Amino acid sequence: MSQPLVVIPFVKASACGNDFLLVESSEINNALPADMAELTRRMCDRHEGVGADGVEWIYPHATADAEIRLINADGSEAEISGNGTRCVAANICAEREEERITIQTGAGLKTCVLTARNESEYEFEVEMGEAAIQAELTVKIPGEEVRGLPVSMGNPHYVMFVPEFADNWQRTAAEVQRSSEFKHGVNVEIVVIGGEHDVNVRFFERGVGETQSSGTGSCAAAVAAMAAGKADSPVRVHTPSGVQTVRKWENLVFLRGAARLVCRGEFFLS
Repeated sequence: MSQPLVVIPFVKASACGNDFLLVESSEINNALPADMAELTRRMCDRHEGVGADGVEWIYPHATADAEIRLINADGSEAEISGNGTRCVAANICAEREEERITIQTGAGLKTCVLTARNESEYEFEVEMGEAAIQAELTVKIPGEEVRGLPVSMGNPHYVMFVPEFADNWQRTAAEVQRSSEFKHGVNVEIVVIGGEHDVNVRFFERGVGETQSSGTGSCAAAVAAMAAGKADSPVRVHTPSGVQTVRKWENLVFLRGAARLVCRGEFFLS
């Protein structure tokens, strides 16, 4: 006898081209398999699944509007995605019409404040906490050495400043990720300075590879540029799929950008 079909409702959302599936775990908790990593890989597959950079699994929380667990497209777990958090906030805002959303992440409680709305697109400013910037680190990769600034936004980043984007920047970023310098992996940002308040960034993220943008990566790139004296707050972060704005107030970092609800659907798990 065949097993009954398990239906997993989801919302797909995108923040500057960084796309996520949002799943309310409470609706299907008893039906979820033990191997959440494999389920996430299946759902994120862009040919056999729905397709996404990751799944934000959403849980009830006693004091926040929601608690989220981020699993990347390859099944690995991450502390936080700034863009993914904003996508969850957009979905909550659509359902409850609230303008101030609190979300418990693996990197602490984040507050998302609605600043604009246009149909299914929501713009938020999110208080991302404090950035921890380390001294410049030289990393040896096959055939060369690269230099960059390690930055923590609750998750690890390595920010490299270059005069222009090389054709093979993805290979370089992948080699940096494989370096033994980063015991827990690292997100890599390649940055070209565009002016006092502008940086152009390419992203290579843990568990995903190249992405169109990154919220925490945008923050890391901006604060690293500020720390290096290459830019001043606020910083417009230009990504392949749009612009996000990062500003500092005292020691806190704020990220502003849009999140768009793309569609609702059901994933069939047999």
